[in-house]
Amino acid sequence: MRTLLIDNHDSYTFNLFQLIAEVNGVEPVVVKNNDAVLTSSYFGGFDNIVISPGPGRPQKREDLGHVPDVLARTHLPVLGVCLGHQAIAHLAGARVGLAPQARHGYLSRITHDGTELFAGVPQEFTAVRYHSLCAEEPLPPELEATAWAEDGVIMGLRHRELPRWGVQFHPESIASEHGRLLVANFRDLTRETGTNAAAVPSTSAGARALRPPQSNDEEWPAYCLQTTVLPFAVPTDAAYSRLFASSSTSFWLDSSRVEEGLSRFSFMGDADGPLSETLTYRAGSKVVTVRDTGGVRVESGDIFEVLDRRLAERRVDAPDLPFDFTGGYVGYFGYEIKADCGAQQAHRAETADAMWTFADRLIAVDHQESKTYVLAVHQDDENSALHAKEWLGTLTTQLLAVQEESARPRTTAEGVQPPAHSAEPYFVRDAAGYRESVDECQRQLVRGESYEICLTNKAHLPFDDDDLAFYLRLREVNPAPYAALFRNGPTAVFCSSPERFLRIDRDNWAESKPIKGTAPRDSDPERDAALAAELSSNDKTRAENLMIVDLLRNDLGQVCEIGTVTVDRFMAVESYATVHQLVSTIRGRLSPRCTPVAAVRHCFPGGSMTGAPKKRTMEIIDRLETEARGIYSGSLGYFGLSGGADLNIVIRTAVRHGDRLSIGAGGAIVLDSDREEEYQEMLLKAAAPLRAWSPTA
Repeated sequence: MRTLLIDNHDSYTFNLFQLIAEVNGVEPVVVKNNDAVLTSSYFGGFDNIVISPGPGRPQKREDLGHVPDVLARTHLPVLGVCLGHQAIAHLAGARVGLAPQARHGYLSRITHDGTELFAGVPQEFTAVRYHSLCAEEPLPPELEATAWAEDGVIMGLRHRELPRWGVQFHPESIASEHGRLLVANFRDLTRETGTNAAAVPSTSAGARALRPPQSNDEEWPAYCLQTTVLPFAVPTDAAYSRLFASSSTSFWLDSSRVEEGLSRFSFMGDADGPLSETLTYRAGSKVVTVRDTGGVRVESGDIFEVLDRRLAERRVDAPDLPFDFTGGYVGYFGYEIKADCGAQQAHRAETADAMWTFADRLIAVDHQESKTYVLAVHQDDENSALHAKEWLGTLTTQLLAVQEESARPRTTAEGVQPPAHSAEPYFVRDAAGYRESVDECQRQLVRGESYEICLTNKAHLPFDDDDLAFYLRLREVNPAPYAALFRNGPTAVFCSSPERFLRIDRDNWAESKPIKGTAPRDSDPERDAALAAELSSNDKTRAENLMIVDLLRNDLGQVCEIGTVTVDRFMAVESYATVHQLVSTIRGRLSPRCTPVAAVRHCFPGGSMTGAPKKRTMEIIDRLETEARGIYSGSLGYFGLSGGADLNIVIRTAVRHGDRLSIGAGGAIVLDSDREEEYQEMLLKAAAPLRAWSPTA
């Protein structure tokens, strides 16, 4: 069965996509609501139409695009979800206005008439609601209500004369029950109508436009990997300090908090290898600056295209290694790179929007098995192999010396916490301005423009410190599984992130671990446990997390094989040095048509730093935030030559550019947010990097 899925620029459309594909056995064709193909005069090839959720209201043409035209011309069976449901109601003459109470990420008990769409569905099943508007009673004669929430709001309707059904709730949500049965009922209703007069061209190109990197007939040199394994886990702080701290470009992907299932390996290196290069990019420029041993040049294409080409040229398989980073690119995507991912560009960052360094010489430390690996990537010729072997020998000797020195007792101060400084005097928006931004977010939520808005602020502080000294303090006061130090020229990133954006292993399994929900730690164990328990049970916090889980399922649903996207952990509490966090884990297997770089592009920016629906919400954020986020709320990590990738969300992070330090912090604004609590949460999240900073450093 062929379904046309009209996307109202929503961030849950591909959850519907996956659900429909599983039920029908065929992927639906996805078309944006403003795509001119919906106005084409040639129609045929579809059996039914599903109209997705989306931001806005059905009375606004710019929110519905060509949906009214499609509904005016088609006799195909139609299922409308949320905004799609409201569109069916509005175009049939019903009044659609503000709901008695807006519901975003809210679980309701649904009663229904038990017929057609709801055949076989139990009464009072649980469904998730994301809406500020609703169809109001009395309905016009053409429409009949078929389902209701406990507050009396219409949750389902049918057209008496046309094969059209609508549901106000989201059957595709991870927390909704019986979504598959509802979609199967729509499939069966389609078969019963026997209609086949589709209102859109069968030649429509779906929005699931996955494609492998561009092929090139040019022969590229073969690459090889040499490794040496040492029977100890070298102290990473001492190794980085001795081997790489003096390099102008260096990296340390640092599992400063080692915990099974979270982090196991640390990687470090610099840009001094014979194959090393650094790619620098400005959002929207379509030109990448390449700096290597031969000098500086430019290459056409955006950063994603160039990375994809480079990784295809330099493939190196290493199946015997227990990690996926076998050489490759280390770096970051700043938040403003969203302009190359389908979003608008509103602000310009002072730092590069993307910077990636090719690591052909690196060290990997296995904290779990207490081993150190020395890796050298080289071209497949005798001279290159000889130089790589010599480098391995030199590094092995140096690491043995580091290990021997570290075995001696260290004289370090213990138990001394740095003083906590306040960032309030340094924030771009003061307390009053931030609280007003929270109020404006909530006004947008009530209007139905968004379900959740991730608002942030930024502090700019003077910096006169040593990069490594600052980072060592940061990793001590706030150890984190996805921490990093990345340095290049005038820019340094000091990251103590607890959040994974996207990990892709060599078997193409992708994993994301969004964080939504934060509570402070307490020195008293009983109070600390109570704070964690309250975080786990708080309705507001759970709504925040649910919305982002559904968003990440949607993002992975764009790039993963049908039926593979799952939620392995749902709202689990993870505790860190300064905060408790509510964390979920979403997994899926990438389509063979999708590279790791393409997967990151489709999912960027991380939904936990935007809110949902992502596109409209980012536009709201652009209006409220007065300057670029820069590297903060972007993503940092690696793309490996064996096909793996692991990137974090850049939070709990300080960024140095020249002699100025920037710290970003914020939180998710939802309907139940309190402006003062949101301001205090923003300060709490800024506290971790602030503990490493001193105004007199």
